[in-house]
This record gives sequence, structure tokens and C-alpha cells, in this order.
Amino acid sequence: MDRARRVGGAALDVVERTLTAAGLGESPEKLGADARRYWEQPDGDRWRADSHWRDASVFAGTDLWSETGRRHLDLLRRMARVVEHPGPRGTVLEWGCGGGANAVHLAPEATAFVGVDLSAATLEECGRQVAAVTATPFRPVLIDPAEPEAAVAALRGTVDVFTCFYVFELIVSQEYGARLLRIAADLLTDDGLALVQIKYDTGSFGTRPRRRNYRSRLASMTTYRIDEFWELAHDCGLVPHAVHLVPRNELDERYAYFLLTRAGGPRAEAAR
Repeated sequence: MDRARRVGGAALDVVERTLTAAGLGESPEKLGADARRYWEQPDGDRWRADSHWRDASVFAGTDLWSETGRRHLDLLRRMARVVEHPGPRGTVLEWGCGGGANAVHLAPEATAFVGVDLSAATLEECGRQVAAVTATPFRPVLIDPAEPEAAVAALRGTVDVFTCFYVFELIVSQEYGARLLRIAADLLTDDGLALVQIKYDTGSFGTRPRRRNYRSRLASMTTYRIDEFWELAHDCGLVPHAVHLVPRNELDERYAYFLLTRAGGPRAEAAR
């Protein structure tokens, strides 16, 4: 039965990608509505796994939940050296904080931690996990996916470190990704730093954006070529400095992490 489900899922994926390639992808409006219904309504173990809650079965019997955050903290520290940045400090924001796997490692390094998410339940869970490990103040920000800019407008120019992991592959379009990059540019201080992860498109048919049937395979909705995302970041007011690739890990495959600073800032000028 498991093999039959895998084969059936692979066949459906081919059909969905073929339809999208033929110009029959679902509209951003429909995908956006489907995504909103999925994330805003906690629904069982799969939802908790997708939201990276500690008690999800995907993390059972292993240290993977915590190890994921440790790896991201280590990567942020190492990549920050490229631009001689001290790494996580000051106000740290995680866009799509989920159940706190990254937050429990990033928040203790910060003077304030901002968790942004679509789900009130997930923000509460993230806050509980952070409070269990640090006294760093946790500020939850619940966003409306249709108007993400409005929820964080008050933070403009105050964020020292912007992070975003396991989000860009879940969004409904590359255009929506551009909105998130512009938000990052607006939120960062002049000397701020961003680390943003995407799922990359290798040019093969099976790695293109899926853009259909959101609930069935949400981690394949949106992908970018590496050069494409680099240029997009530039267009959105950010300066890319480095990219780190993870072809495969325990959760999925084809992850690219981009180190970014705000255009016009001192570290951006140094990159010229």
C-alpha cells in the first residue's frame, strides 16, 4: 500500500507539473485561499509536522527538531563572517517561526525575538518553547497572508537580523516571494543581515514550481533557479553576498541559503 501511494503521488505530481507548464496552474487567488485555510486551521499530525511542532511524529525518537535549529544558528554565524557581521544579536526576526525549532536557538542570542506566522496556535507554541529556554522577550506577530506588509509596518528599520527558513517553497508564487524580500529590506537596519532559504530549481522538469493542488504537496509550490533568486533579491532592495547549498537532508532536498544585506547599507557598499 505504501508503494502504491508513492507511485500514485509521483504520477499525480507529473500531471500537476505538466498542467502548470502548459499554463494551467491554479490562480494565485485560489492557491492563496487554499494556503490560508490550511495554515490557519490546526489539523492533526501532518499539520504539526509541516509547522515544525516539536511533538510531530516526524521528529519522534530523534533530536532532529532541535538539531535543525542548531544547524541554522551555526550556518548564520558562519555566513555572517563573510560580511564581518557579529551574527544573531539585537532584534532577531524569524518569518515563519513555526513551532520554535529555530527560535529556541536564535532567541537566546538576541535582546528581542520576533516570531512571525500565519497561525495563532503556532505562535503560542513557539512562545512556549522560547520561554522554556530563555528570558529573551518574545514578540508574536500574526499576519494576514493577503497583507503581510501591514502586520510588520511598525518594525520598519528596527530588525538587526531577519531569518526565513522553510517558507519560500510553501508560498503561492514567485511574485509573493518578491513581496517578502521587500519586507525584509524594509525591516532591516542599515547594518542588518538576512538569511533566507529557498528550494532551488535545477532546470529539470521535477524541480519546477508546482502551483497546483496546494494541500497535497505544499513543499513544492514555489522554486527558483539560484541565479534567478539572486537577481530577484537585488531587485527587491537587498544585496546577496553568498549562497550555501544543501542538496539533501533529513527533511527534504534542494535547499539554498542566501546571505543578504540591505541595499545602501555599509556592508552592501563593501560588497561592490
